[in-house]
Amino acid sequence: MSIHLVGGGWSPEHSASLYRPFLAEAEARAAGAGRVVPRVGVIIVGEDEADAAESAARYTTLLPSVAACEPVVTALTEGEQLTSAALSDIDALLVGGGLTPSYLEAVAPIVDELRLLVADGLPYLGFSAGAAIAADRALIGGWRIGGIAVAPEDAGEDLDEVTVDEGLALVDLAIDAHAAQWGTLTRLIAATEAGIVDGGVAIDEDTSLIVGEGTLRVEGAGNVWRVVPGEDGVVVSTIGG
Repeated sequence: MSIHLVGGGWSPEHSASLYRPFLAEAEARAAGAGRVVPRVGVIIVGEDEADAAESAARYTTLLPSVAACEPVVTALTEGEQLTSAALSDIDALLVGGGLTPSYLEAVAPIVDELRLLVADGLPYLGFSAGAAIAADRALIGGWRIGGIAVAPEDAGEDLDEVTVDEGLALVDLAIDAHAAQWGTLTRLIAATEAGIVDGGVAIDEDTSLIVGEGTLRVEGAGNVWRVVPGEDGVVVSTIGG
């Protein structure tokens, strides 16, 4: 089973390429549990109840349109935290998008259980914030380093200085989303140059990076930008689709 990291975006024409591989893995795990239709846990953290409900409705419509599944949604508002019930009797887990620090706060009580389930083969898909927190050292926001702008302020996730915190540790590289669309590639470059992170990937919208056992695969419409430290700064390249 794999870790699926989606850089955001809601273009319907790319839904199949982004979500079908994830749902195929969910179906395979469900078959092992004697289920024909996989149960897909969906975690949403909204700004308020209306925002959470809107996001939940998107996934309950989107996922079954790609492949047969039963979305099992847990919708919270910012500041609330999850319990183990969100992980009960599911065949895959999708963690949605929103304010990244709020998602990290929400999952804090169930991190150990979530890691064990993924290590046991539970497919994981992170969308935007859900992708960012999948890292061992999660780049959760900010738009300045040492007071100097390194990304648009609107991409700061309500944080000023670029901030890294302990993530889910499902992958061992930092992850940023909305790369080309929000200009967050420069944040990852600057964070790597400053030694805040040891490099990572910035994923465009409508694009996913699938991390398997020793393999990387790109699906969707855009690029996955790889940033690594170099002898004279940083090196930026793309991972082929």
